[in-house]
Amino acid sequence: MSQSVISKNKVPLGQKIAFGLGMLANQMFPAALGIFIVVLVQNLGFSGWMLGLIYFIPKLFDAITDPLMGFISDNTKSKWGRRRQYVIIGGIITGIAFALMFQLYSTNSPSFNFFYFLLIALVFFLGITIFSVPYVAMGYEMSDDFHERTNIMAVSQLIGQLAWVIAPWFWVIMYDPAYFPTAEIATRTLAIYVAIGCTILAVIPGIFIKSKSTLNENYEPLNFKNASKSFDLIIKGFKEALKIKPFKKLCIATFLIFNAFNTVASFTFFVIVYHLFNGSPADAGIWPTLFGCLGATSTTLIVIPIVRWMATKYGKKNAFIICQSISILGYILLWFLLVPGKPYLFIIALPFFSFGIGSLFTIMMSMTSDVIDIDELNTGKRREGIFGAIYWWMVKFGAAIAGGLSGLILTWVGFKEGVPTTQQEGAISMLHILFSVIPIAGTLIAIWVMWDYDVSEEKAKEISAELARRKAPKPSGYAANNVLKGMNLAGLSRLQLQQKFPQYYFPTYDYSNVEGVKSAFLNVFNGGMSGICFSVFTEKQFPGDFITEEQIRKRLEVLKPHTQWIRVFSSTHGHENIPKIAKEMGFKVLMGAWIGKDETENQQEIQSLIQLIKEGNVDIAAVGNEVLFRGDQNEETLLGYIGQVKNQTLNVPVTYIDVYYKIINHPKLVAASDKILINCYPFWEGASIENAGMYLQEMYHQTQKIAGGKEIIIAETGWPSKGEEVQNAKPSPENLMRYYIEAQKWASKENVTLFYFSSFDESWKIHYEGWAGTSWGLWDANEKFKF
Repeated sequence: MSQSVISKNKVPLGQKIAFGLGMLANQMFPAALGIFIVVLVQNLGFSGWMLGLIYFIPKLFDAITDPLMGFISDNTKSKWGRRRQYVIIGGIITGIAFALMFQLYSTNSPSFNFFYFLLIALVFFLGITIFSVPYVAMGYEMSDDFHERTNIMAVSQLIGQLAWVIAPWFWVIMYDPAYFPTAEIATRTLAIYVAIGCTILAVIPGIFIKSKSTLNENYEPLNFKNASKSFDLIIKGFKEALKIKPFKKLCIATFLIFNAFNTVASFTFFVIVYHLFNGSPADAGIWPTLFGCLGATSTTLIVIPIVRWMATKYGKKNAFIICQSISILGYILLWFLLVPGKPYLFIIALPFFSFGIGSLFTIMMSMTSDVIDIDELNTGKRREGIFGAIYWWMVKFGAAIAGGLSGLILTWVGFKEGVPTTQQEGAISMLHILFSVIPIAGTLIAIWVMWDYDVSEEKAKEISAELARRKAPKPSGYAANNVLKGMNLAGLSRLQLQQKFPQYYFPTYDYSNVEGVKSAFLNVFNGGMSGICFSVFTEKQFPGDFITEEQIRKRLEVLKPHTQWIRVFSSTHGHENIPKIAKEMGFKVLMGAWIGKDETENQQEIQSLIQLIKEGNVDIAAVGNEVLFRGDQNEETLLGYIGQVKNQTLNVPVTYIDVYYKIINHPKLVAASDKILINCYPFWEGASIENAGMYLQEMYHQTQKIAGGKEIIIAETGWPSKGEEVQNAKPSPENLMRYYIEAQKWASKENVTLFYFSSFDESWKIHYEGWAGTSWGLWDANEKFKF
């Protein structure tokens, strides 16, 4: 059925940007935190152990609460869905806590400031958990396409990286007396501005990313009574997730790379100021800022576009290994290019080492989406929340350890803030060494861990296809229980069927072998057909993509010798160009307005259809296809849409199309339609190929009883050449040819207008109807005739 499901493959750019703005908040909070926290040591007298605990305790708390939030998010029943409300609430809590966290005064003792900061930090990280776990899960469930997932994460990381471009400039503002008299005052003020801006950004995904109601879903109950059961389920979910070897590898590799980076990132400021500028922040000027800013700019402008290309060209795992190898080169260069008195040299290394963190989450979050499909295959559950929570638990738990290690390293090497480099050369030299050695070691181990990661594009597509097969439309039961009710068809040969059921037409041809079927098929095919459904999407396109005039002309040229009519399913996104081109080439056009759940989009379709009718390029207008079958609108709404088109057009039949039994059961739609158009699929009803022709004829005859003398047109019917069986219906090239013969010869004999489904194979449908959905075409996706 041509567009019976709106594809989740392609995500509109606006939705990607909304998700990306949430990522900007998600990254700006920790980026600003990492900058402002320097003031605790530099200006407020925090010791190394205090700094370590401030990193460790809140992040450990954050890591513990993440899985619980993942469970809550995955099992929330709400008219707003599972995620949106938490994203909004969490974003607000996080913003308020961030502003309060840095309201610190040097007039207070370091101990007072330490405990105040620690307490508010726990609230801050609780807010981060409430926001980020559902937010990340939103991203995982936005698409089920292997490469589109990378595109979503690339856009989000592209926008999110702006945080690391902007945040380093806080150092300049904080320590420049022209802006603020002290860094302490600067931090208190800037924290409020950051909190307001990030709160606005954080709630945007919750407001603008759509989600369906989950009120009627069969989720685990969320209440205090079931708290202990919930914890058991969380632990069970953890175990099940970590049994998936590819996911375990993703977690370990991310843990190693991100937290090796975080361990040394905490003392970047001290390495630059003390190694390059003898401990003078004034002399260092904007160089600490440029280190972070230019690194993030390299990530935004160079790394992420290259990573996206690499992942598509070479696969996600190979892209990961290549990018991390480049980052190792960058860390080696940093060792040589951090030269006292020549800070500009380290700029050369920045684009190289930026490939490490810059590529990490773009690739790993996309890979996690693929792994979630494996979990669904194993358990039958979609658990984006719990998987996101486990993945980020590894990140945050590691970050907690990294923060603690940073403090320990500063203490271990004997580094003392405010003491000139000349008096602690050994400590500064050791920091310089560890600045490269720790990330290189973590990255090398991560590459080794990922070396045999085996979720390739081919495997991911196989998993998606199997999931699609499980979700594919099941036989409706209408044909099996009603259309041929009471007929014992089991074991009857074709000759016996003809003798037993003389009311049906059985075309004569040699069906005993493939060559006989092919010869008869080609004979019927070369005689032409009354109409065909125009499958316009090419191999890498999806519903919602814009259709070019070039591809329209190319495909219509293929169809021109074989049919009088074409059927088009939509009147927007370039489809509106089809009727004029088709008319120029001599076709008649059955033009459709695609009606879905969105009223604005429905009106755009209807207005475009009306305009096309007025231009004289439409022969039959169809307002909607299988809308009742999908449950997108009710009968009264459809009647209003039909009336809207009829009121503005003349002399063109206006109708509605649905599966035959929906038409039969909705007499008001029959009355409102100038012609009766029905979709008939013996295949989806589970009919064997021997009985398929009888099913089609009976579907038509049943519709005749309620048509009131109006012309009945078969708007869609066909058979797939490959895919999964549906009861007795078996896809194969031979059965496609047999059904084509049956349908076309009967339609010709009875003078029935029939639109064969379909012209070209459509790969995007694999996610909704399995392999069968991709292979209804007479031509393949590259316009090559299949027979």
